[in-house]
Amino acid sequence: MARPSIVPIALTLDDRTGFTLWAPPWEEDGEEWQAFLGTSEDDRARVHLFPTPAALAAFCRTRTDHDLADHPVWPVVVGLGPADLTPDDDHRYDLDGVYDIAAENPDRWAVEELAATIDIVTRLAECLDVEDDDEDDELTDANEGADVDDDIELERRPDSAASRGGEFGALAELVARPEIGSLGLGVEAFLGRSGEDAWVGVGGALDDLWEDVIEELGAHLDWTGGGTVSVDDYPSAAESDDDGYDEEDDAAEDDAAAARRPAGGATAAASAAAGVSTIARAGRIAAPPAEVARAAEFWEAVGILPVEVVVPEGAGLTLRCYVEDRARFLGRDGEVFLFDSPDELTRFCRGDEAHDLTEIASWPEVADTTTPPLPSDQDRYDLTELSDVLGEVADGAAGLVDHRVLAQQVEGVRDIAEYAGLTRVDELLRPDAPLGRAVATGERVPDTPLRAEDAAVLRPAWDEVVTEVSGALVFRD
Repeated sequence: MARPSIVPIALTLDDRTGFTLWAPPWEEDGEEWQAFLGTSEDDRARVHLFPTPAALAAFCRTRTDHDLADHPVWPVVVGLGPADLTPDDDHRYDLDGVYDIAAENPDRWAVEELAATIDIVTRLAECLDVEDDDEDDELTDANEGADVDDDIELERRPDSAASRGGEFGALAELVARPEIGSLGLGVEAFLGRSGEDAWVGVGGALDDLWEDVIEELGAHLDWTGGGTVSVDDYPSAAESDDDGYDEEDDAAEDDAAAARRPAGGATAAASAAAGVSTIARAGRIAAPPAEVARAAEFWEAVGILPVEVVVPEGAGLTLRCYVEDRARFLGRDGEVFLFDSPDELTRFCRGDEAHDLTEIASWPEVADTTTPPLPSDQDRYDLTELSDVLGEVADGAAGLVDHRVLAQQVEGVRDIAEYAGLTRVDELLRPDAPLGRAVATGERVPDTPLRAEDAAVLRPAWDEVVTEVSGALVFRD
């Protein structure tokens, strides 16, 4: 169970985008809870939505008459500004856009986006369905001890009201459809002829039920922010996409940031121009971009991707996929297997040693393929390079590197920590820790320059992260 946290999210519905807060599941007094920023009135639970992160921040600073006021980290949220309460791309849910997604080909991104959208709607329903049904003894047992009349922080259990119906009968019917359930299996559930049929079934289920689902949910959405804003304050969804930032200004700043980057970036660009895609530094795996692109077609199709990880002990290749939004690596018992070259990784995959990817539906294709496991740029994580960069900034290169340098490496670290159960890494990356705050800044305003004094604090924290991650890596012969 993750530590208690509160995450800003955005919901787009009826051509409006509203901002609110979500407390993902956490454990308290032996029970599992999750909640959204909202209240109950007139026997109906509602989630408060706001037209901008600034309006959300103002509400958080001044109001305590809501269901997150007793959350363990609420005192931290009170001090956050609009930038801190701007959702990242992974926490923006376009409820208007599900038909467009279902009309696309079922690639990794379409499947994940649709699964995430249905998941957040289900979570909302689990917290919002407080209908009192005296005939439902199971519901009474599930909510025993919870104050369902005044609080939407309902305990989540497998037999929750949202999963059986209650006020959200259409949603219950939707998530009961086997095709919708397949979304949680990832893109591999939609491969081949049967997968194509399943994807068509997803579209059919949405055609049948999504409008009813939206109607059920809409009755519980408060677009007045608890009476602090007006519906007229909301721009159209298209106008609110940039959250008030000017795209031309952002582009100009991106160009300026690129000009400020140290020589390492120029070296990478020169390598690409020469026709070689170099992984991190000299002496590590290299392959022509065209070959990497050809290999990516196969690996994307099977939903299992090659990954490179670089730590002080060495560099190695492994494989990673996602099962129900959780990272799973080529490994066993929380250990990630690394191999020195694509050939060695391929030989292992053709063997019969047990590991945690064997049960993935597309694994037989991986075991038989002659396609080399060449990682794409976004799947390469050089953890040592970030240590060096932070050291350089702390020693006087401040202003030459911005916060976006953290993003990709932290993504890889979080996946390994999740798979290996590295709780110390979670602690170092939590929102109130220095490294976690820097990562959050990089997600909100990636071109913010790193200051020398910040890098001096981040370097030892990152080195501890790297040490923890290194302990979960096993270099195979």
